[in-house]
Amino acid sequence: MKRNKAVTQPVDIQPTPIFDSIHFVKEQSLSEHYTKQPYSILDFKQAKSFLLSYSNNQATFNAYRRETEKLLHWAWLIAKKSVRDLKREDIEAYIDFCQNPPYSWVSIKKSPRFIEKNGQRITNLEWRPFVSTVSKTAHHHGKQPSIKKHALSQKTIQEIFTITSSFYNFLIREQYTEINPITHIRQKSHFITKVQGGTKIRRLSELQWHYVIETAELMANENPAKHQRTLFMLTAFYSMYLRISELASSARWTPKMGDFYCDYDGLWWFTTIGKGNKQRQISVSDSMLAALRRYRKHLHLTPLPSHGDETPLIAKALGNGPITSITHIRNIIQSCFDRAIEQLRLDGFCDDADALQQATVHWLRHTGISDDVKTRPREHVRDDAGHSSSAITDKYIDIELRARHASGKKKLVKL
Repeated sequence: MKRNKAVTQPVDIQPTPIFDSIHFVKEQSLSEHYTKQPYSILDFKQAKSFLLSYSNNQATFNAYRRETEKLLHWAWLIAKKSVRDLKREDIEAYIDFCQNPPYSWVSIKKSPRFIEKNGQRITNLEWRPFVSTVSKTAHHHGKQPSIKKHALSQKTIQEIFTITSSFYNFLIREQYTEINPITHIRQKSHFITKVQGGTKIRRLSELQWHYVIETAELMANENPAKHQRTLFMLTAFYSMYLRISELASSARWTPKMGDFYCDYDGLWWFTTIGKGNKQRQISVSDSMLAALRRYRKHLHLTPLPSHGDETPLIAKALGNGPITSITHIRNIIQSCFDRAIEQLRLDGFCDDADALQQATVHWLRHTGISDDVKTRPREHVRDDAGHSSSAITDKYIDIELRARHASGKKKLVKL
C-alpha cells in the first residue's frame, strides 16, 4: 500500500529552536513564542527532563534533542496538541510530514539553534528543523543541496521511530501519558525499507586503505609539523577502531598520552570512553605502538608515555590544549583522503577513487574491524571495538558473501 504524502503546510508557520546546547539547556525556560498554550509548558518540562538524562553524552543528547524538538514543533504548530494526546494516526501523520516538510522548515546548511549577542543567548533566525544535504560525491561534482529536494534517509526514519518511542516510554514512567503510540504502528514497513542480509558495512577496500596510509606517510615526511599528527590519527582510527568522538576532547572525555599504559605482563593497552559513556581497554598492536613512538618523537617527548602523562593525545596545531572540534578532525583526515583520491586517479584506479570520495572518518573504524575479524578471534575484536554483542561483530565478516558469490559466479544461462 502506498502512503499519501503529507500536505505541505503554509509557509507562515515558522518554528523557532526550543532547546539550547548541552551546556545551556539545564537553565533554559520555554520561549514566549510557545507559551500561549498551557500544554506546551508542561510538554517542555517533560522533554527537558528527558533530554537531561542524556546530558553525559553530547552525541546522544544532540540526536535526541533533534528528534524530540521536531516532534514538539509538529505537535504544537501543526497538530495543535500536547504530545500526551497524540495517537497512532497522529504519529503516522507526523512521519509523513517529516518526509515532506514545508520549505520554510528546511535549510541547506546546519546552523546553531542559539547565538550569543550582547552577552545573551538568543534564537538564531537562520536555524531550521530540517537540513537538506547532498552526498560527498555529489558535492564533489558540483551538486548543491536544495530545499525542494529534501529527503529522509532510512537511517533517519529509523531514528525517528527509536527516539520518539524512547521519549514516550519516559513519559509513561513519569505518568505524563498512558500509551506509547509508536508501539501501535503495526505497518512500519510503510516507512522503513528492510534490506535482506542486513546493512552493508561501509569500509575501504584493501587498495584504498593502502593508498590512504601511504599518502599519510608521504604527507608526514613532507611536512612533519603539520602531518605527523594526521598519520597518527589515521593509524589510531584503523588500528584501535576508534570513533571520532574518542579522539576529540569533550566535557566527558579528554584523551591523554597517559591513556596508553603497560600492564604487569609488559602488554600495552589504551583506555577510552566510548559510545554510551562506556569505558573500555583496547589492545595496542606493535604497529600502533611504533606509530605512538614516532608521534611522540616528533613532539619531543619520551619514546613511550608514563603513568599519569597528562599531555593531550591530539593537540591543537595553534595554541594550547587538545582538539575539541570533531569537524576539524574530519577536515584533517579529508585532506589525506583527497590526496589519495588524486593519486588513485593518476594511477588509473578511477573507480576506486570515485568510491573513496564517499568515505568518512568512521569508515576507518569499519575497515580496521573488517580486516582484523578475518584473522583474530571475533570475541577479541568485539571487546576492542566495544560492541555490545558478537552479533554486531559478525556483520563485519564477509567471508560468507565471498563464498556465496564464488558459488554463483559460474552459473550458466545455457546448459
